Amino acid sequence: MPPVKSHYLQPAISLLRQNGQILQLIAVVICISTPLPALAASLPVRELSLWWCIPFAGTLLSIAVCPILLPNLWHSHSGKIITLWCGLFLLPLSWHYGVSTSISLTVHALLEEYIPFILLLLALYTLSGGIVIQNIGTGSVRLNVSLLATGTLLAGLMGTTGAAMLLIRPLLRANAQRHHRTHVVVFFIFLVANIGGGLTPLGDPPLFLGFLKGVGFQWTLGHMLLPVLVNTLVLLLLFFCIDSYLWHHEPKATLIAQQTTPSLTIQGKANLVLLLAVTGVILFSGICKNTPVWHVYGIEISLLAWLRDGLLLIITLCGLKLTPPKLRQQNDFNWAPMREVAKLFIGIFITIVPVMAILQLGVAGDFRALVQLIQHNGEPVNALYFWMSGLLSGFLDNAPTYLVFFNLAGGDAEQLMQYFPKTLLAISMGSVFMGALSYIGNAPNLMIKAIAEQQCITMPGFFGYMVWSTVVLIPLFLLDTLLFF
Repeated sequence: MPPVKSHYLQPAISLLRQNGQILQLIAVVICISTPLPALAASLPVRELSLWWCIPFAGTLLSIAVCPILLPNLWHSHSGKIITLWCGLFLLPLSWHYGVSTSISLTVHALLEEYIPFILLLLALYTLSGGIVIQNIGTGSVRLNVSLLATGTLLAGLMGTTGAAMLLIRPLLRANAQRHHRTHVVVFFIFLVANIGGGLTPLGDPPLFLGFLKGVGFQWTLGHMLLPVLVNTLVLLLLFFCIDSYLWHHEPKATLIAQQTTPSLTIQGKANLVLLLAVTGVILFSGICKNTPVWHVYGIEISLLAWLRDGLLLIITLCGLKLTPPKLRQQNDFNWAPMREVAKLFIGIFITIVPVMAILQLGVAGDFRALVQLIQHNGEPVNALYFWMSGLLSGFLDNAPTYLVFFNLAGGDAEQLMQYFPKTLLAISMGSVFMGALSYIGNAPNLMIKAIAEQQCITMPGFFGYMVWSTVVLIPLFLLDTLLFF
């Protein structure tokens, strides 16, 4: 094989190696498994208690606390720590309910959730990393506001991950000479990585899942347009005030640099076409419904899902092949953010299973008090649907959280759109908007943080970021409650 081809395969090999510790655990469980038909074993949901949620809580606490208190240990052994929490869930599960149950749960989480999730992120991250946008000017207030507004619009059209990965590097380059930059990245996470994704089903995974369940594309666009517009304008106005104040406190040399005339250039345009192809693949997978589905040992195998994932992988490889290495070098592109997200979310997808299962039981599960709050005399309390789905999305994965509350509201898209539109709107807004409350609320959040830190920008830690989100976003979400519910 010629050297150039091995160069393009190296990123995928590196990504697999970085997740080796977690995959080794899964391999060990499978190796000691019972015969293959036992894969059909299911999780005894009604027997689960809140104790089974401890590994998930431990995973979240590790992500939040370890980078602050034990940074060297975390950066060197984060994969082993995530593996430990997966083991503390899977091994007791195997002891109590059989190895076959652990295998079934793990295979389901990997094949039906984690792999499609990572392949989509990998495609968007790889393609956007091959597009170089230069000479857009110095990071003045006007330019920053323009980039944030543009990114918010693009997020609804090409997804929060695609828009964030496309514009974060140009934004960082534009602000490279500035001393005050942290707030720019934080507001970028608020707007581009989260709020903008609410515009269409293509913008964020929760809305895409709703689209697959029958929520109309036009319904989402029509009902979410005003909330997205209101939240975007409020945040842009607040950012304008903060950035204007900090801009006037920049050194004179930075202010003088604003006088240079920008000459916008875009390189790697083939990746723009491939990004449109990714959007087309996702949209096509949502429109086509009557495709063959097989059930093999309790695992659903959909021809459409395999076709979608295969096309995403092919598009990713095409992006690697068609992009000159120098363009990625200009972007300071590397695989560290992707590796970090891949390691963290494999732990989240596995350990989150009992949490979501207990929530899906409704009043029959241990979260009954939470579920009873959102219903009053059989009628949904829309404000609580907004806050409950939102707060859980801020710390759990927002896609399954959307599905849980969608099912709690009845699970019938036609009925919700016609008779309970505000309930569906509350679930949609909460799941998308409040993903900005923490770094783990939405996958692009962590990726943006990692890229910013590579550019020597001091980013707030897990709790430091939550101070930002609490001060800025909670009042905004209270305003949403008054305006829409």
